[in-house]
Amino acid sequence: MQARDRSFDGKFVTGVLSTGIYCRPSCAARHPKRENVRFFAKAEQAEAAGLRACLRCLPNDVARDEAAVKTVVDAIRMAETAPTLSELGQLTRYSPTHLQRIFKRETGLSPAAYARALRTERVKEALDGGASVTDAIYDAGYGSASRFYEEQKMGEKMGMKPSVWKNGGAGVTVHWASVETTLGPMMVAATNKGVCCLSFGEGEDELRGRFPEAVLEQGGADFQKLLGEVIAQVETPARAHNIPLDVQGTAFQEAVWQELRKIPDGETRSYADVAAAIGKPKAVRAVGSANGANHVAVLIPCHRVVRSDGTMGGYAYGLKIKQMLLEKERRL
Repeated sequence: MQARDRSFDGKFVTGVLSTGIYCRPSCAARHPKRENVRFFAKAEQAEAAGLRACLRCLPNDVARDEAAVKTVVDAIRMAETAPTLSELGQLTRYSPTHLQRIFKRETGLSPAAYARALRTERVKEALDGGASVTDAIYDAGYGSASRFYEEQKMGEKMGMKPSVWKNGGAGVTVHWASVETTLGPMMVAATNKGVCCLSFGEGEDELRGRFPEAVLEQGGADFQKLLGEVIAQVETPARAHNIPLDVQGTAFQEAVWQELRKIPDGETRSYADVAAAIGKPKAVRAVGSANGANHVAVLIPCHRVVRSDGTMGGYAYGLKIKQMLLEKERRL
């Protein structure tokens, strides 16, 4: 209850004797004094004790909310074209606004974003299975290839084209450089869309492993300007920097990465905190895996995630660099 952990909603209710109400464990209302709290396994027991349901968190709607979310997921997966929010509201008998709220709370995405992510996943799976780019796009439910690219841009996930995902960077030029920083040698690589790799203590061999079919070139005028901005971000993280990224991941990974970018400079969150923030409180290990899949250090600040007990946990480039990054941010 103190953590407002949504994964326990429906498993017990919190009775507040001073107000005469009972709530979900995740209720956003201010926590009552401990002496005024009683816990009940079921809502019926709380009502038998003379308590009424909270009008803010609606504890009796937990099962209904879960069923509604499942209905929406099934509807989106089965539909050839993504249903509108109004259509989903009619299907679940929820108002569109309330349905959007509970769906995002449970999945970390709006229904529209979930549909986009699902179609993108289908394109990737088809490409991995050997389908052509055109077939993969149409089989995933897109009416045209232009619609796919437009939707990816709307979702800020444009990055490399599907053919590039399939072919390890084939046809793409990646500019890169290794530079010395206060954290040690740093490698930065970018396509014409943005930074695709930032790492410490690595070089061309590691970059080639990530993009085996890409053309790797050092330098370039546009790249040098971007490189300067990246170095400034690493050395002076308290300044505002707007650096474009060219990254791709699953819908879950991208939700984690977006949440990491919301953590203020110098602050940390636990893996459990991040899992709860994206609406997946049980996916703590998966959050750790998404952290490990991040190839753009600092700009996607996976160094700001620690264990629940406050210890540093792991870091791909060593705990010393992780500690130095946090200390630099806190100092600035």
